[in-house]
Amino acid sequence: MPGFVAVLIVGLLSPGGTEQSGPPNAVVRESTTTSTVDRIERSSRLLTLRSKDNVFQTVHVDTDITAFDDLRVGDVVTVRYTESVIVALRSNATLSPTQDTTAEARKEDEQVVEQLKRVVTIDNIDSQGLFVTYRTHDDRKMIHHVRDKALLEGIRPGDRVEITVTRARAVSIERARR
Repeated sequence: MPGFVAVLIVGLLSPGGTEQSGPPNAVVRESTTTSTVDRIERSSRLLTLRSKDNVFQTVHVDTDITAFDDLRVGDVVTVRYTESVIVALRSNATLSPTQDTTAEARKEDEQVVEQLKRVVTIDNIDSQGLFVTYRTHDDRKMIHHVRDKALLEGIRPGDRVEITVTRARAVSIERARR
């Protein structure tokens, strides 16, 4: 799940009986990708994109984005989409591998395209809050860039956090200029 790891630090609901120490840190932002249209599901308005590195991503496209109707497989497009990242302190949570919780999330919001979550232990946060080092359920040490320092507020080395990344919907689509 390299896409999940690249986005990093997002947390949502913890398993039953787990304590939460304070409110979760959440960031909702728009991201942009320029990719090739790999698949179009017109009835559900899902667009699957393939980046230059062969990474696939699916976004939901609202009915008010009329450019969707003219797209064809192979088109190169620039898509702006929303995603949320939540980091929640979960002091008693068990470390976990990445779990796909998309089906559960769609029960609350049908526009959710993908939701992934995992529990990790924070090893270190650099002094500028731009990089975080953490350990996974299988004791791998990972280092990742943090796009928004707000996600790390109140988080300290040794803390166990639950990270949830949710991709939702396209905001705009434009054909790339050749």
